[in-house]
Amino acid sequence: MVLDNLKEGVAAPDIYDPTLNPLFRDVLAHYGVVALPCRIKDPDRKGKVESSIGHTQKTPLKGLRFESLEEAQTYLDRWEQRWADTRIHGTTKRQVGAMFAEEKPHLLPLPIEPFRYYQYGERVVHLDGCVEVEAAYYSLPPGWIGRPVKVQWDALHVRILHPNTNQLLREHLRRKRGGYRIKEEDHPKKMPLSTAQLLRRAGHAGTQIGKLCEFIYHQQGQTGIRRILGILSLAKKYGTAAVEDACTTALDIGVHEYRFVRRYLERRPQLFLRQIDPLIRELTEYRDLINLKIKEQPE
Repeated sequence: MVLDNLKEGVAAPDIYDPTLNPLFRDVLAHYGVVALPCRIKDPDRKGKVESSIGHTQKTPLKGLRFESLEEAQTYLDRWEQRWADTRIHGTTKRQVGAMFAEEKPHLLPLPIEPFRYYQYGERVVHLDGCVEVEAAYYSLPPGWIGRPVKVQWDALHVRILHPNTNQLLREHLRRKRGGYRIKEEDHPKKMPLSTAQLLRRAGHAGTQIGKLCEFIYHQQGQTGIRRILGILSLAKKYGTAAVEDACTTALDIGVHEYRFVRRYLERRPQLFLRQIDPLIRELTEYRDLINLKIKEQPE
């Protein structure tokens, strides 16, 4: 396996030396191969590797278009079997297929599971002790609220790493959007200070708002933190009085959910002040009434 430095000016040992780069080291160990790094600006050492790519582009694929990757792969497999494997190699003067047949018994089988390549990002741990990855939430050990961490994820797993040492803090199976993964040992033994401050803030916003937020936290625990923040954000959008009324209704019917409050406010008819209405008399009538009362008063 030859690793090639494609960009000039980039230090090859920092990126391509498998003893320094943990990603390459893990890939090599997973497939049981050894890396042979190429020197920078030394075409004699990597020409055979690069020429095979150009040969494939110019020979079987030149001028062709395919409707799908599967169609292109089928064409290349047929080309390799009928032409590439039967040709005589220019350096060895031997048939390519015959040389591969001699090497094939010495090849190791591929691992059952392919190497896991992760997407990477940085997150700040939320008040509920979780980080967000594609609208799903994953817990960390207590003590990480408000701190940045590194996150890796693929289609199956989410890995949370220490920001300085890259030590694995937690590994979770992926969840659907809106779902949570919280390990039992990650639940705080007592209410975090940040949560207590949040509930006090809700209580100051309104009596019924604070009461509903208390219910949400005691019923849902950490997963209710985001819903409490959602209720407080509704107070900014619709006003404290409207949210207080919606929370009163939620408490009366026993539905302690953020979604109910939000939908109640969305469907609640908005009140507008109007200058013209059947119940509002003309100003001239009020003027005439005042003048009449003044005349009736004794001098």
